[in-house]
Amino acid sequence: MFATESAMISPTQDPAAVKRRLAFQKSYSQEHGGSWRRKSLIEDARFETVTNIEFAKRERTISNRGSISEEEEVFIQNGETTSPVETEPCRVYVILVTVKEGMTSSLSRIIRVFETTKVVLEHIESRKSQKVGAIFDVLIQCVCSGQKVTSLMNAIRQNPSTVEVSVIGTKDTDPKGQHYVCIHELVIKNVTSCFQGFTDEEYKARRKHIADIAFEYKHGHPIPRVQYSKEEVDTWGHVYKQLKELFPTHTCHEHIEAFKGLEKEGGYNESCIPQLEDVSNFLKRKTGFQLRPVSGLLSARDFLASLAFRVFQCTQYVRHGSKPDHSPEPDCIHELLGHVPMLSVPAFAQFSQEIGLASLGASDQDIERLATLYWFTVEFGLIRQDGQLRAYGAGTLSSYGELKHSLSDSPKQLPFNPAVTSVQEYTDDDLQPVYFYVESFEDMMQKMRDYASSIKRSVDLRYDPFTQSIQVIEKKETLETLSTSLRTEIVNLEKLVKRMDLISV
Repeated sequence: MFATESAMISPTQDPAAVKRRLAFQKSYSQEHGGSWRRKSLIEDARFETVTNIEFAKRERTISNRGSISEEEEVFIQNGETTSPVETEPCRVYVILVTVKEGMTSSLSRIIRVFETTKVVLEHIESRKSQKVGAIFDVLIQCVCSGQKVTSLMNAIRQNPSTVEVSVIGTKDTDPKGQHYVCIHELVIKNVTSCFQGFTDEEYKARRKHIADIAFEYKHGHPIPRVQYSKEEVDTWGHVYKQLKELFPTHTCHEHIEAFKGLEKEGGYNESCIPQLEDVSNFLKRKTGFQLRPVSGLLSARDFLASLAFRVFQCTQYVRHGSKPDHSPEPDCIHELLGHVPMLSVPAFAQFSQEIGLASLGASDQDIERLATLYWFTVEFGLIRQDGQLRAYGAGTLSSYGELKHSLSDSPKQLPFNPAVTSVQEYTDDDLQPVYFYVESFEDMMQKMRDYASSIKRSVDLRYDPFTQSIQVIEKKETLETLSTSLRTEIVNLEKLVKRMDLISV
């Protein structure tokens, strides 16, 4: 039995239920601009755990009663109690809600949402909206965890008077835990400037245009080319030049050589953003990996699963030009300067695929742990070479500030241990306080294999490079056939080694 990348659904699953779950997740994720991929894979995995739990509640209610009211639908989606996976500390969230009705009815509905979701409302004010089809903008300051704000945003959006709702900023709570900082006009201006990309309508329209290109992409077709603007190319060039100065002294040997190869064969230079189709072809020649454009609608489980097929889901849009040195979410600068060079390294490509293979058939809890391992290796990993630490993670390789910080004396630098690393707390909105380093990619690979073997699954799986599909090992005969094939390959390799030894002599 084989499973292709586009058909990883168990045959025992009800296709209609699968569609309902996907629709539910899409609705539930709207507070993040409709994207399941947020700032980090870990949050995506936690999001998926939460939505699976909430969807199961919804399905049980529908099964028991046959149908539910619109008011109950909102209640079920958001849940009455704290989610068992809600582990984030509380923060101050600044939310902007645009409504198309008068404040009397709209405000009462909004306040009711805070009561239902049990989120602390600290401050609220309104002003006339300048948006077409809207009457008021309501500015809200509230205190809750990242998981709880998911419930809040989804519930507010269910309100028929809501035109648009978005988080325009966050602030940490008072260190003493006694008071929260009130929002004033100056703070709002500062917050808005920090999130310039989300308030720039022209930029948002550009992002949507590029996302639509990926959304319409068909597997097997050439990746559509994007005609980047001068501002986008300037942003790319700024980051490119800054990072290139640090690469020789801050990144691992494999990355340095891989980057040279991309400049020579992959079309990398500071004056032009490489096209995904060209880069994908380069990767195919080097390691068999290929890129696939993604519009944003992707879960953590799906992202990890794609790695099992040597496919990397890649964005094509560019971060906002006002903040070229940082992006709160993956963009093509992060993907092309951070991920692609290391994916052209055979040992690292193999490691990435094995994380993907480990995710297939894993539980939600295991997906969260694998996402955390991915974070501290593929995104922010360090390696010891020539007695010094060097960076190989994409999050460091694509950020000037992060790259310098990672090798400084400021953060903790701990040896990689999957059992410890998989439950390490992380941050996705500031420089990393903790990094994990490995002694070699071979050592990292073996440790990950040992860890992956402890993950419980109902079936054993193997990637078949000839058919580019996942083979389910169900019979002893399948293993015997595989074993014979591998022994033949080993014999041929041993012959080649002996021949080369004779030539060298």
